Amino acid sequence: MSFISNLFGKKKKAFKATCDISKEPVEKGFGYLLTTSQIVSSKRFWDNVMTEPETMSYTISHFKNQDKTATQMRNMIFEKYSTQDKSWIISDSYIQLFEVNKEEARKHARTWWENEGNYSLETSGTAVETMNDNDFKKMKEYAVMEAGRERVA
Repeated sequence: MSFISNLFGKKKKAFKATCDISKEPVEKGFGYLLTTSQIVSSKRFWDNVMTEPETMSYTISHFKNQDKTATQMRNMIFEKYSTQDKSWIISDSYIQLFEVNKEEARKHARTWWENEGNYSLETSGTAVETMNDNDFKKMKEYAVMEAGRERVA
């Protein structure tokens, strides 16, 4: 290549990633790759989501006032997360919310990085498609009706 084309040629932008939960940057080669079912199946995840600053007012209204609108908003939050059909890249600071094989999830994340995010786990899909019906209903019930109760009491 000539000097001029090296100087002015378009350079490929480096692939970067952020945690699908916190939006914090994930360093290349790091993180964990999880499915929506693994995300939705964690009570610690739901306790965290339902007590974030953006959702805490709904949680307080849901528990203290039995506010139907707040409960409906919590249901919509559950739907937002449970309907993701792609694999999730999770940062080191959030993986403790999930009871998963971290070594395996890290290995999948490396493959995800090697493919610049164009890689999904075979078991990816929405939670309703990939979870047992009973497990899905139990987690939805927990997320909408119970998550965050201890932090409001």
